[in-house]
Amino acid sequence: MTNTKTGKTDSCAGAVKAPMGTPTAPRKDSKIGKVIAMLERSQGATLEEMTKATGWQVHSVRAALTGLKKKGQKIVKTKRDEVTCYSIAAGS
Repeated sequence: MTNTKTGKTDSCAGAVKAPMGTPTAPRKDSKIGKVIAMLERSQGATLEEMTKATGWQVHSVRAALTGLKKKGQKIVKTKRDEVTCYSIAAGS
């Protein structure tokens, strides 16, 4: 595709792009992919487990959980041995 203002060719002209607003699944080997996998376990995951798995600080894990909520995931909090545990609700 040629830019009408500059006359230059767009280097991504042949690339297939997802429509705006279409969510894409994260790679399984990415940090957020690891977090999602942990949240999908039957016992869920604690903040400590997620920080160890990703190397993130606690506030970064909480921000990731907020981001998942904004993307439509329903994050559920429960208690496991008096520690807050997070999981993705079935069907979300």
